[in-house]
Amino acid sequence: MGMHPATAGPRRSTTLRALALLAVGATALSGATATAQAVGASGHLPAFHLRPASAGHIDAVGRVAPISTSDCVSQIGIHCYSPLQYRSAYNLGPLYQQGVTGKGRTIVIVDSFGSPSIQHDLEVFDKQWGIPDTQVEVVKWGNVPVFDPTNPDHTGWAGETTLDVEYAHAIAPDAHIVLVETGVAETEGVTGLPEMMDAEKAIIKSRNVDVISQSFGATENTFPGFDQHNFKSIEDLRYAFKYAAAKDVTVLAASGDNGATDAMENGSDLYPYKVNSWPSADPLVTSVGGTELTLDDNGVRTAPDKVWHDDYGAAGGGVSGVFERPWYQAGVAKVTGDHRGTPDISMSAAVDGAAWTYESYDPTRVGWHLTGGTSEATPIFSGIVALANQLAGHRLGQLNWRMYGLAQLPSQWSGITDVTAGDNSWDKVTGYQAVKGYDLASGLGTINADRFVRALSGR
Repeated sequence: MGMHPATAGPRRSTTLRALALLAVGATALSGATATAQAVGASGHLPAFHLRPASAGHIDAVGRVAPISTSDCVSQIGIHCYSPLQYRSAYNLGPLYQQGVTGKGRTIVIVDSFGSPSIQHDLEVFDKQWGIPDTQVEVVKWGNVPVFDPTNPDHTGWAGETTLDVEYAHAIAPDAHIVLVETGVAETEGVTGLPEMMDAEKAIIKSRNVDVISQSFGATENTFPGFDQHNFKSIEDLRYAFKYAAAKDVTVLAASGDNGATDAMENGSDLYPYKVNSWPSADPLVTSVGGTELTLDDNGVRTAPDKVWHDDYGAAGGGVSGVFERPWYQAGVAKVTGDHRGTPDISMSAAVDGAAWTYESYDPTRVGWHLTGGTSEATPIFSGIVALANQLAGHRLGQLNWRMYGLAQLPSQWSGITDVTAGDNSWDKVTGYQAVKGYDLASGLGTINADRFVRALSGR
């Protein structure tokens, strides 16, 4: 989901640019917007905006090396974390020691344009943290344009691609990663989400896919027909998810980075009221929300996780305007009402708690950068799914009914840790408060991976 351009509001624009300049490349989540168009029910070409959840490093110059959390706090004013700190925080060590590393499992990551330097950048990332290398399988779907480092659409999606690949790999180091690059561009007419859905269905047909990670989306309200309660334009895009469900492939999507609101059709202004987004809101998808972790230099928590809401964004979540409440949310009907609620589960996404990435696709900003957003949370969770599939010895498919069932058990058995602090208000739109149990800010909560993976896999 979209970290929107600097026009998304004066507070956001100022803080993001100031942080970028202060951090000398630590982060700048303003910038690129990729526009997608799709044929609506009426056959014309209504525009909606498909946005990556992390949109590049517009004012930033890369650092030559990452720095510690305590140095980030003192030098930049935000917390920053390495993949090793996340591994510690989510208690992945016992699984790795047992050989549960994602081996034999496949994670598919779908991004527009991709990154020409992804293999090199992943190897630099791996070397820094002592993670074993893997060969990323790059699949170009459709007419993918030659990468242009001066095109903010290209660099925005390349930043997203880098984050997705590096953090899926960091969590499931032995999983096979397939990066599907699509040729979304504003000038290509009927491209965007239809092309991505075609790519996903084709990749499931041609490979043994375990999980698909989607760090993109579009606000439900921007789809043609929404205002007339005609949801055909979204319904017509669901074929890849239906096919994935039939083949027991897990599908994930980022819940968004603008709290309980999200972008209007112009891709920059936000709705002045609560909205939701697709594919996150689709009942066939596991919606991954965002938390803020407070860790020391070793990855040990110094405070409980809370809903991501800092100066730079807030975790997406709310009630769908399109989809009715799915059966697996019957137990949380008092929270969601008669419609689908998001997110389902939450992982690290805060910018004040950002993840180190290494990037060289833009020759003017080569180096180490910091990025946050639910587009970080989603690939992290895709790695968790790969681990669970390996331990189970088969694809687990749709996870939501399993997770809502597990959430009925004590945390020490389910591995699901309730998040009870924080809210996802953003840009004058009052959001939802985290409370005991399921809520529309953090979903079921977050996880202790060792317990969660064992409970999910039945092992």
